[in-house]
Amino acid sequence: MRVFRKAWGAWTRPTPRGRARRAAVVLGCVPGLLAVLTLVVCAAGVDRRVVEPEPEPGSERPAAAPLPTVMHRAVRPVIVPRSRWLDARSTRAQPPARYDDHVVAVFVHHTDSPNAYECADVPRIIRSLYDGQTGVRRWDDIGYNFLVDRCGTIYEGRAGGVERAVTGAHTQGFNHGTAGIAAIGTFGAGTPVPRALTEAIAALAAWKLGLSDVDPRATVRLVSSNNLSRYSAGTGALLPTLAGHDAGFMTNCPGAALTSQLPHIRARAAHLQGR
Repeated sequence: MRVFRKAWGAWTRPTPRGRARRAAVVLGCVPGLLAVLTLVVCAAGVDRRVVEPEPEPGSERPAAAPLPTVMHRAVRPVIVPRSRWLDARSTRAQPPARYDDHVVAVFVHHTDSPNAYECADVPRIIRSLYDGQTGVRRWDDIGYNFLVDRCGTIYEGRAGGVERAVTGAHTQGFNHGTAGIAAIGTFGAGTPVPRALTEAIAALAAWKLGLSDVDPRATVRLVSSNNLSRYSAGTGALLPTLAGHDAGFMTNCPGAALTSQLPHIRARAAHLQGR
């Protein structure tokens, strides 16, 4: 089990020479500091339309922790950028992306949409999902960080950069420190799950979790930020680092068929990390 704690830095008393040098640096940087303060003030006034309210400080966000010297990294898979599915006519104004320190868990979803699609039509399908979530539901962006089609193609979802720990809107109560991967389709009991899809999810999870050296077969303790999740706000939950949506929310997502594939996906992702 991985538990992330805040690493606090220690203050030291500066020498007289250090104080003089620091004063010179501060005076030379006054214009820059004023610019930064202006940006902070502006950002505080942004109207963020999100799926759940911001948690109280420290209630859910995994704090930064020193990463181990020996890392279990996986090769980054090919990820199609969002510019391939989001055209200028569909783009809506949205607040800046929000970030966490690390991604310590991945939630797997399905989009609950038809399975009989041509993979060439996937950009249009994702654009429709985006239109529904940002239009009817009035979300600030598509909720999933990534989407995977039945041919194994991985698409960037939510804006902010695939390398970074972008705060998503995919699992009520557990959006901080996690990434949401959506399988395009519906995977209820008895539905065939394409191997290309599960291999792509495993490769993506192995790479994303490997950036913070998280074992896809492990567990992590997260704290719910929302009473609408499976756990009331403030409640700690021991969850798989590679979990189905239903582990954190009352739902049948990602479907019984895809859920049954999660043990294989975890094992495959760990293998890709060299574990």
